[in-house]
Amino acid sequence: MLSDPARIGNLPKAAQQSMFDPLFWRARGELDAVKGGRGSAWFVGPEERRWVLRHFRRGGFIARFIQDAYVWTGERRVRAFAEWELLELLSQRGLRVPKPVAARYQRRGLWYRCDLITERISGVSPLSAVLAHGALAEAQWRAVGAAVASLHRAGVDHADLNAHNVLLDAEGVVSVIDFDRGRLRAPGAWISRNLRRLHRSLTKVTLGLPPDRFTDATWSWLLAGYDAA
Repeated sequence: MLSDPARIGNLPKAAQQSMFDPLFWRARGELDAVKGGRGSAWFVGPEERRWVLRHFRRGGFIARFIQDAYVWTGERRVRAFAEWELLELLSQRGLRVPKPVAARYQRRGLWYRCDLITERISGVSPLSAVLAHGALAEAQWRAVGAAVASLHRAGVDHADLNAHNVLLDAEGVVSVIDFDRGRLRAPGAWISRNLRRLHRSLTKVTLGLPPDRFTDATWSWLLAGYDAA
């Protein structure tokens, strides 16, 4: 288990393994499912100190056969640990990402399962949800581009940069979440791949919405914010 004692606070040591169990939080009346995803993430804890608990699950075709087990290749390759360490580094650098609270794995032979707890970023909505309700101003698109640029400038290859993992608050401040399989890399072709993935996601989530939600012009505003950063 990895944890930050300052963020765990007064949680008794005996309860530190229990905090990865949704039933522990349900018994305390402090469990709410996160909408979307694979049904494996929850908001937990009291309202004044809300966390996000995520149990790592597979996606794609292989998930039909293996839902949440991963092949053991050493502790340094545990997905929850890798994400915890990346988030801790980015938080220390002042980037707008979730602060990691704790991570753990449970190993059985050649397989392991893992969980991650992060602080909840309050007062935010996914970019996909914001676009469903209305068009973004140019300044907001530029802010999204600048946020992505700040990650790339730090060398972060986000494995799933999409409109659901970019969050906006009421003031237009942008955060980015879900760094599973993310890593630090030297500049390369992955930067363009990240941007193309975001473009595809924006095209998909705005399909069927009014045409002003995502256009060539709005994408150019995002890229202008990216370049300016």
